[in-house]
Amino acid sequence: MIRKQIEDKELRDHIDSLEKDEMVVFVMAEGRVRGALFHGTSFVNQMRLQQNTGILETMVLGQACLCSALMIPTMTEMEHNVWRYECDGPAKGFSVEADSTGFVRGYLLEDHIPIEKPLESWDLTPFLGNGTMTVTKIHPNDKTPQTSSVEILYKNITKDLAWYYQQSDQIQTAFNTSIFMDPKGRVTGAGGMFLQVLPATGGTIKDGDKKSSSSDFEEDARLIEKVENAFSACPSLGKWFAEKGNINDIVMGLFREFNPVIAVRRKVRYDCPCNESYFVNHLKSLSVKDIEDLKNNDGKPVEIVCRNCGSVYRISPDKL
Repeated sequence: MIRKQIEDKELRDHIDSLEKDEMVVFVMAEGRVRGALFHGTSFVNQMRLQQNTGILETMVLGQACLCSALMIPTMTEMEHNVWRYECDGPAKGFSVEADSTGFVRGYLLEDHIPIEKPLESWDLTPFLGNGTMTVTKIHPNDKTPQTSSVEILYKNITKDLAWYYQQSDQIQTAFNTSIFMDPKGRVTGAGGMFLQVLPATGGTIKDGDKKSSSSDFEEDARLIEKVENAFSACPSLGKWFAEKGNINDIVMGLFREFNPVIAVRRKVRYDCPCNESYFVNHLKSLSVKDIEDLKNNDGKPVEIVCRNCGSVYRISPDKL
């Protein structure tokens, strides 16, 4: 990827004053709940630079990319996910990819979302709509990718992703993303969180002579209710990070009654493995006539844009 740099000095200085982007993966409630919290201010700004998105487009693709980043802790080793959200609303949807090594890339299906009147809120529902979302999981040793699809139910990116996990994995899951913009429309804070309440293994069975009782299910219901209440009390993560909030304070403060333990800290970046050599090799696979046509174009370079990251490669004819 050809990494673009922030030219706005005021924005650059603001980002430099914040804690660095980081994802923390944590467990709590004696291992019954796992989650991740991602500070992604630089991450969303890099996405916006690469894809040259406007304010509304940044909100849609930014939420999608934050959610995709939060899917990384659920992946197995050497896994690559493609999440495609296709709808009949003005936004049309998006395609984002995440890799277990820690990178995310993606693009909107509609580069410029049409707006009929000024925005009154950041409710994206009017721009999404009915459709289907598909998650494809790719492992190096699999003969074919694993693909599963669900109907878009809520017309809400975070709720629909949680719905997917509940349908595909039968696990109570929740996502929360937030992007905060200043009066000039600059992204000054961004973050996301996900939680999963894992099923109890073994219930209250002891010594093989006791089965799970209704009290176990009631206890599970109480745990889920408490976790949901704590999750709902989370402040706006975008604003929190924009105001130099600490990532540990959210985890340890919001979920203190569940004794959270941070298990892993990791970096997640908006990045793409594309490079000039990759596209040169693709061009070389064209027919001899097509290659000659490219070479005879008054010596002008061939311009190729990587849709996944917005990088523009200008390949000179002599490389073909």
